[in-house]
Amino acid sequence: MNARWIGRILRGFRAGERHSASNHAALFGVPEVISLKSEWFLNGKQMPLRSAGRGVGENISPPLSWSGVPAGTVELAILMEDPDAPLPRPFVHMIAYRISPDKSSVVEGTLANEAIGVAFGRGTAGAQGYKGPRPVPGHGPHRYIFQILALSRGTAFLSAPKLKAFLDGISGTVLGRGMLVGTYERP
Repeated sequence: MNARWIGRILRGFRAGERHSASNHAALFGVPEVISLKSEWFLNGKQMPLRSAGRGVGENISPPLSWSGVPAGTVELAILMEDPDAPLPRPFVHMIAYRISPDKSSVVEGTLANEAIGVAFGRGTAGAQGYKGPRPVPGHGPHRYIFQILALSRGTAFLSAPKLKAFLDGISGTVLGRGMLVGTYERP
């Protein structure tokens, strides 16, 4: 059975947003005051092939820019999740943190594992750094939710955290957030 048929069979099964970072207690009541954008795609629109994951595209992280970071921000973090993956929980593509609050953008490719001035948590597959879209062929369009978080204190993880540990570790420190949604589909 090829991947396209598997994708079609699993088309109705999606993780959903119930277990996404947006619904973690660390983000309850946090205002969406940061505007997050990319010059590669508009909110809710298709991400380019070059941002797609290895074996599909070039796995280059998109350029991102933001404004509206709240006063008192000590550190920024950027998360990327796929709530449409055919898994029990959204697929975590990236956890990037220790980003200077003085920054207002990152250029394409910046969020690779070897980036300077950025620390990375572990995604669902255990890897660190940006992992671009690679939905199952035939599964339909997937949403890739980028969130930027403004933190009132710096993070102090002893090792690269998974999403739950990261969110638990920043609980009570998130001053504001912003969101950008890209889509990607493999027919």
